[in-house]
Amino acid sequence: MLIKRITVGEIKVPLKVPFKTAVRSVNEVHDLVLTIETDTGLTGYGEAPATAVITGDLLASMRAALDLIAPRLLGKPLRDFSTLLRTLHHSVVNHSSLKAALEIALYDLRAQALGLPLYQLLGGGDPQIKTDITISVNDLDVMVADARIAVAAGFDCLKIKVGGHTWRDDVDSVLAIERAVGPHVALRLDANQGWTPKHAVQVIQAIEKAGVVLELVEQPVPADDVVGLKFVTDHTLTPILADEAVFSARQALHILATGSADIVNIKLMKTGGISQAIEVANLARLHHKTCMMGCMLETAISVTAAAHFAVAFEEVVSYIDLDGPQLCAARAVQGGMLMDGPWITLPDAPGLGITAVHGLTNVKVFDV
Repeated sequence: MLIKRITVGEIKVPLKVPFKTAVRSVNEVHDLVLTIETDTGLTGYGEAPATAVITGDLLASMRAALDLIAPRLLGKPLRDFSTLLRTLHHSVVNHSSLKAALEIALYDLRAQALGLPLYQLLGGGDPQIKTDITISVNDLDVMVADARIAVAAGFDCLKIKVGGHTWRDDVDSVLAIERAVGPHVALRLDANQGWTPKHAVQVIQAIEKAGVVLELVEQPVPADDVVGLKFVTDHTLTPILADEAVFSARQALHILATGSADIVNIKLMKTGGISQAIEVANLARLHHKTCMMGCMLETAISVTAAAHFAVAFEEVVSYIDLDGPQLCAARAVQGGMLMDGPWITLPDAPGLGITAVHGLTNVKVFDV
């Protein structure tokens, strides 16, 4: 079974409401979609978002990198899977999202070739999981209204974006949302690197003193401030989650070994795909820590892959943040994960279970 064609295109999907964090505001998903085809008629799907402020990836830069990588994969046998992954990762440095998209497509093909859903190829598990949903940074009354809408739609876990206002405004927003939805709804905060260590401790301790129990606080300080991250972890009771601080297994090992965070967020777009995500999950297991499975602003292509991973590693992935498709106003993906409110169900079809993607533009084909 040989790789005979790689196709890249772009997909645009509007969001239901603007997605606002401490570092960006976005109105639509605009991602690369990749397919890898074999000479036996199988097609694997992958997706890469251009998240410049987090991964540094741009649509144009990913396309340029693909011009270098794609010819090195064409004509190669799928059975030499580890060689394909080495070729992919050694062809260019960085470009973690593009590498993730290519890896996802390759893993999709491998699982299809074996007649297995991807989660079974990776280790099995219950093919149904439950995600949180994001409440964007906004004026307090808008955030409260959005939280009520989410709870009415069946979500019992909210991920509240903070760090875009003063630390006191962040505290007021969290307390107002907690009063509006009640204590039975779990609350997670995500500062997206928006606080200093001192302000992070002020915010978290103020919320703790108000009697609000947070499930976790995600990336309170800048990604490269691991010392500050540990300071926050050491001076608060609430579990602290490292996100932008952990791209690679090496970074995860440092965070875990130094106790700089309590939880690590695995995102395929940060790890460069599934292979290194497996390493991060195994490191967390060895350190008796748990992980979140997260996503960027992605459609059901790569989020389906992330859900397969979360199912396969359910003993270490304790937190699910895979709401990307739920935030979209339309669905361009045929097959893959099904969403019913917070519930994600994976199909029992081979691979990702994706059969088509509609509305691609700027398509380019690499042939043998």
